[in-house]
Amino acid sequence: MTAPALGLYVHWPYCAAICPYCDFNVRRDRGGDHAALIAAIETDILAHADMFERRPVSSLFFGGGTPSRLAPADVARLIAAADRAFGVSADAEITLEANPEDCATFAAMAAAGVNRFSLGVQALDDAALRRLGRAHDAAGAHRAMAAAARTGTRVSIDLIYAREGQTWADWARELRAALAAPVTHVSLYELTIEPRTPYARAAARGRYAPLSPDDAATLFARTHALCESAGFPAYEISNFARTPADRARHNLLYWRSETWIGVGPGAHGRLPCGDTRLATAAHRDIAAYIAATAENGVGWSSSETLPRAAFADEMLLMGLRLREGVSRVAVETLRGAPLDPTRLGALVDEGIVDLAGDRLALTEQGLLVADRVAAELSA
Repeated sequence: MTAPALGLYVHWPYCAAICPYCDFNVRRDRGGDHAALIAAIETDILAHADMFERRPVSSLFFGGGTPSRLAPADVARLIAAADRAFGVSADAEITLEANPEDCATFAAMAAAGVNRFSLGVQALDDAALRRLGRAHDAAGAHRAMAAAARTGTRVSIDLIYAREGQTWADWARELRAALAAPVTHVSLYELTIEPRTPYARAAARGRYAPLSPDDAATLFARTHALCESAGFPAYEISNFARTPADRARHNLLYWRSETWIGVGPGAHGRLPCGDTRLATAAHRDIAAYIAATAENGVGWSSSETLPRAAFADEMLLMGLRLREGVSRVAVETLRGAPLDPTRLGALVDEGIVDLAGDRLALTEQGLLVADRVAAELSA
């Protein structure tokens, strides 16, 4: 029998600069020696193996922050730590989030073990890139995509749309250029104004005006149609792949409510705990994280066994993001009760939910209101 999938997420918190839309756990990299943090992450990986079932890692994801600022030797060191702790499957997906300006290291990163690059392109318009606080220009983004492809690895890119003043013609031009690049996966995120970010402060002062919900919804629908026609069908609300093999294996662990370990400052994990999950969160503060690993092995600031109903709600919320949907039986078994048939029937009649056997999935129209559907069904 094949062992259940296990993912490992490694959070590297440092960035050259903090983008104005970002609310992740990141810090400005002002240089200095980060050896203590590398050692703490390595300790954290090994300590998880001592506490939980050892089974091969099928996906290892370096996220951030900007993990492409790591030295390739440090990436190799952490991959080796994962292999010592759990074993890394021969066909494991090993992803590195990278900024285009770091493309000179891509070949060395591939030699260190990375076999998938996730590039933070964000836009293919120079003026938009400046407003987004990015260090590269559109030409640099294209050079980075080509450099990543030359390593022979899989290449994914992130783009942000529904930006201030953006028209469909503007966005379609960028999107077509992205889909014609040597990439096999694109993540297309509608710009959201997160609290406590520079964009949120600018919006509060009337200096930034996001698109209206109707205009953003129009871009969403047209984006899905254009990607479909270009051979990049959506498999998740914001993610598109040429083939099923090109889908992001690591993110599928999240959306399918499977198991992953989170290490690094602020990382979250979901670990087996009977028929539910242990939810873990690492210290966000870097010094506190390093101190916790020195004292306890793991860098957790908290751990909680999710009640079965809470795990069911999480499974529903995450699973509905996928075009394949979620198992109704799995959700109802965890809940210990059926989903409300009246609410479910109303959503089906409204044309936003499909029921096909055991699968509960959203229609194209339903993808626009995924969170609302999950909230109604969880009530």
